[in-house]
Amino acid sequence: MSNASVLIIGSSRGIGAGLVREFLSRGWQVHATVRDKDSPGDLEDVADRVTLHQLDVRDVSRVNELAKELADADLNVIIHNAGIYRGHPEAELIEVNSVAPIRTVQALLDSGAVAADGVVALMTSQLGARRGREGTEGGYGGSKARLNDSFRERADSWGSAGAKAVVIHPGWVRTDMGGATAPVSVEESAAGIYDLLTNLTPDQHGRFWTWDGREHPW
Repeated sequence: MSNASVLIIGSSRGIGAGLVREFLSRGWQVHATVRDKDSPGDLEDVADRVTLHQLDVRDVSRVNELAKELADADLNVIIHNAGIYRGHPEAELIEVNSVAPIRTVQALLDSGAVAADGVVALMTSQLGARRGREGTEGGYGGSKARLNDSFRERADSWGSAGAKAVVIHPGWVRTDMGGATAPVSVEESAAGIYDLLTNLTPDQHGRFWTWDGREHPW
């Protein structure tokens, strides 16, 4: 799909970097955000094939600038993957994991950056589910629960704007965050998410999905 384009927000390592590689392997034009363009982390070896954008999702001014820069990009898919885990104050967890994804996607939709019938995906976690959850994860799970709640409030308006929008649990993945004993590889998760998003149907809009295509309870 050489004419298709994707924006992956939060892509310097882990699942974000895996998604960049997956979409590149399928022939997509890839836009990817990193906090420092001079230090793109795990994207170093593919940086010349990707359009890199500097972005710290906490910086509202920069979010709005990026939305304007991409106003004519006609993005077919947007994936908001940026997030933080343990070891951060509660307020920062909420700002990065709960508030920033909604704010960033809204800015991109408002600027016209998303193609007609485009797809928007926010990376959440099963730890943010209010039922069907395996254990608890303190502030992190709470921040993802807030994200899910905010997404459900926005889903109808985003759908009216032409987007098919979902939240995704990427699995327990072998990353710095997930640890070496996690059962799902980055490659498996990225491939599953690719298949889900590129085959998304209108009736799947507004719902909570897992990386392997199963619907997850809220």
